[in-house]
Amino acid sequence: MEPRILSVSELTAYLRRLLAGDPFLADVWVKGEIANFRHHSSGHMYFTLQDAEAVLRCVMFRAQNGRLSFRPTNGLEVIARGYVAVYPRDGQYQLYVQQMWPGAAGSLYLALQQLKEKLAQEGLFAEERKRPLPFLPRRVGVVTSRDGAALRGIISVIRRRCPAVEIVVAPVLVQGAAAPQAIAKAIKLLNAYGEVDVLIVGRGGGAGEDLAAFNTEEVARAIFEPRVPVWAAVGHEIDYTIADLVADKRAATPSAAAEMVTPSRAELLQRLEAYRSRLAAACRRRLQLARERLNLLADRPCLARPQSHLDRFRQHLDELAGELARLLAARLAALDRELSLLAVRLDNLSPLAVLERGYSICRHAGRVVRRAGEVPVGAGVEVLLHRGRLFCRVEGKEEGEELGRGPDL
Repeated sequence: MEPRILSVSELTAYLRRLLAGDPFLADVWVKGEIANFRHHSSGHMYFTLQDAEAVLRCVMFRAQNGRLSFRPTNGLEVIARGYVAVYPRDGQYQLYVQQMWPGAAGSLYLALQQLKEKLAQEGLFAEERKRPLPFLPRRVGVVTSRDGAALRGIISVIRRRCPAVEIVVAPVLVQGAAAPQAIAKAIKLLNAYGEVDVLIVGRGGGAGEDLAAFNTEEVARAIFEPRVPVWAAVGHEIDYTIADLVADKRAATPSAAAEMVTPSRAELLQRLEAYRSRLAAACRRRLQLARERLNLLADRPCLARPQSHLDRFRQHLDELAGELARLLAARLAALDRELSLLAVRLDNLSPLAVLERGYSICRHAGRVVRRAGEVPVGAGVEVLLHRGRLFCRVEGKEEGEELGRGPDL
């Protein structure tokens, strides 16, 4: 196959895309010694990082190098963080530096970033687990140095704002190798004590290396565990420590933390007075409405002259009672007439009435005889009359068609 011939720019563009698509090269950490350092009038920095076997071209633009805490010089060992890309004009790859630290500080920063990522993945920084501050804490626990200005500031602010709030102090070292263990132990002791409503953990201001104890995993986990909210009060406004990220709230200084956790007594009294005024006004309005309603009711005749109202009801009741008596008498008379009619009809249907009109009843063997064929010749029969009975014997019989019941039967 005929080879494809690329131009220099095409090959350079291909390599540039290749490097830009590599996720590893998008965020790399490189350690080396600065050489050929040049701080351009534009504010950008150009230099190389080198070791015993290789050299890497680097550029750090003004927007990034303005945040450096040191002055780069040739021969200084540093750790740089950035991304790798190809600069088309020279056809060379280079490191675009985003952050840079002197060698030892860079190692500490890298370790700090790794610890932050670990704790974040475990949920120690999650907002949903942050505990709310109680409205009026009865007792505030403080973990800080016994002799530092931070403790004096906290006590002064709490005494000024709300003297009724008690302060429980657990004095600790706030810097040095033993500080993380001491801080964590003090937090656990106050939590186990169980009589504090909020904790303030911190120290006064200091350089970055002075805050190392508040960037440790031991202190972070101790702040995460208490049942009460924890205020981080590390006096360092520029950068957040890990303690700031784990704590339920963060204050720029210990005094600011004391301001936040204790309400002002004067403000509370002012608020209570406002509530008292609102309650009194509401009671007055309620009483006024009740008084107006009572006056309206008092003007009604039934309340102004209740006896006359009762008299009208009593008279009406008498009228209803008379009407009820008349209706009841009429109803009873109607029922009496209906009963008389029913008695006449019932009397007309009585067998005794039939006998009284001259008819008789013939019985044989205890049964009423209806047909001649029911009684044999020579048998005795009983004939019931209107008055008395006849005992007869059948001398003969004639069976024929039904003669009919007659008008009275």
